[in-house]
Formats: sequence, C-alpha cells, structure tokens
Amino acid sequence: MFHTRTLAQRAYVDSELGVPYDLMRAGSALENPYVYDATARELREMAEHGLIVIEDEHQVPDGADTLFDRLRFIRMR
Repeated sequence: MFHTRTLAQRAYVDSELGVPYDLMRAGSALENPYVYDATARELREMAEHGLIVIEDEHQVPDGADTLFDRLRFIRMR
C-alpha cells in the first residue's frame, strides 16, 4: 500500500539529525500561508512527542487568529 506523507513529515525526513532546518516556503505548496501554518502546527505536535525541538518560530496576525510565517526546528531522532 502506498503511503502519502504530509509536508511536515516530508520536512522531518528531509532534515538531518541535530542540524537546524528552516521550513522554507518558496517554490512549494508552503507558499500558501495557510498550508505553511498547518505544516508548522503539525511540526509543533511532533515537538510535543520529542521528535524535534523548535528552535525558532514566528506568527503574524490574520484577522482574529494568528498564522505561522517562520519555523526552524532540529530533528532529535
């Protein structure tokens, strides 16, 4: 059976252990601010499970909510 990875899972797999990784938006589906935000939020969930450590993040207002527009993480395992 074929398993499709989410963008967050792909970023995790593409990152190197112990090396800071910037979640880049240019030239990908992450250019859409809502897709970027959803991916960043999934990565934050991965951090809660100890897979990564969030090194840097930033959010911007979007109406009554906020959206992530920058995230850097370090893969721990």
